[in-house]
Amino acid sequence: MAAILMTPPSTSSLKSTHLALPDAKPKLPMRETHLVRCIHRPEVSPFFHGAVGSNRADWQSTCAILSSKVATASQQQPPTPPHHGADHESNHHLVPVVNGHNGSSSAAATLDIVPAPSQLPQPLTIADLAPAPKHGSQLRVAYQGVPGAYSEAAAAKAYPNCNAIPCDQFEAAFQAVELWVADRAVLPVENSLGGSIHRNYDLLLRHRLHIVGEVQLPVHHCLLALPGVRKEQLTRVISHPQALAQCEHTLTALGLNVAREAFDDTAGAAEYVAANGLQNTAAIASARAAELYGMQVLADGIQDDSGNVTRFVMLAREPIVPRADRPFKTSIVFAAHDREGTSVLFKVLSAFAFRDIGLTKIESRPHRQRPIRLEDEAAHGVAAGTAKHFEYTFYVDFQASLAEPRAQHALAEVQEFTSFFRVLGSYPMDMTPWSSTKSSSSSESQ
Repeated sequence: MAAILMTPPSTSSLKSTHLALPDAKPKLPMRETHLVRCIHRPEVSPFFHGAVGSNRADWQSTCAILSSKVATASQQQPPTPPHHGADHESNHHLVPVVNGHNGSSSAAATLDIVPAPSQLPQPLTIADLAPAPKHGSQLRVAYQGVPGAYSEAAAAKAYPNCNAIPCDQFEAAFQAVELWVADRAVLPVENSLGGSIHRNYDLLLRHRLHIVGEVQLPVHHCLLALPGVRKEQLTRVISHPQALAQCEHTLTALGLNVAREAFDDTAGAAEYVAANGLQNTAAIASARAAELYGMQVLADGIQDDSGNVTRFVMLAREPIVPRADRPFKTSIVFAAHDREGTSVLFKVLSAFAFRDIGLTKIESRPHRQRPIRLEDEAAHGVAAGTAKHFEYTFYVDFQASLAEPRAQHALAEVQEFTSFFRVLGSYPMDMTPWSSTKSSSSSESQ
């Protein structure tokens, strides 16, 4: 039979690594984790015909079972008057009977049973299958980046006191939730300056996770360098491409006409400078990254636009129950029928407009399976030829809950015009106020 084991880490693996795809290399230590693996024991037990298990483990388990079934009998003693003292209790002790032999001596009363090891597989209980706590405590939340990344701050805001799990790629965060390594994932989907993060929209369509919430955070960039380094010593600045673009004018105003080099993420850039002791290189990252990697802040709040905000979505294996007593947002994705093309978009927008449902986002992406649609122009009375049009998949966010009848009717009408339709999630809107000063957010993976 198969058993699921939670294997504690060895002393050599206390510095656990990020969740990574098979070809990725671990980047940064994180909290102590457990390895979940499935094993199969094909050995046949020598004690019971047809039993399955390892030999020594079965022997120890069998001894433990026998000891629990040992019949006991009280030693034959002449009747004595009832007495509540210690002498009476010492005269009435139990002697085990094993295989029909009564141990009359004190030596025979001792049964030396080797205890079964505590590492034996335990059956799953209802607690193992219970949903994770909704308040965020002890939740395992996957995010893309390394500790100190803006995405980590978004995960902390979405689920306070959670156990944040860094992942080196966006897809690794999706897989972490699907494989039960994490309970939630917090990933960016759009930035107010950089626009949509198309990679995550494609992954939303490829995977079967559900959006259960959103978080909006402002970007607050800092210029970081090794302790004792002055701005005059810098010859280059590294960070995420969007972070470099968002700080371009401020860097020039600071007199830093140096080379700009792109890096995977902002916190990863700070880690790289600190790990390699680069005296001539600065990184654009968060103030938390400076604390984690022992760097100094040369300049604080260097983003060109103080209104720079990134929107994250929270993903889970199961959707939440929509409600109508608070502001909700619903995200859908659909594709048009053949030969309708983008004309279906007008019909979809009309379905929402007639019911006074506001749209907050419309995003189109080329259809991955059918990127090109061929159409004979001669059928439309024009010069003969074959026109090639892109086939699109549309992502739409609208301000309504699936619990509202108007949203249900609108989606029923939308499905009449589409060849593919899917609800990505119906979830509460992020209504918390935010300030552009000293706050953490993300731009794409940053």
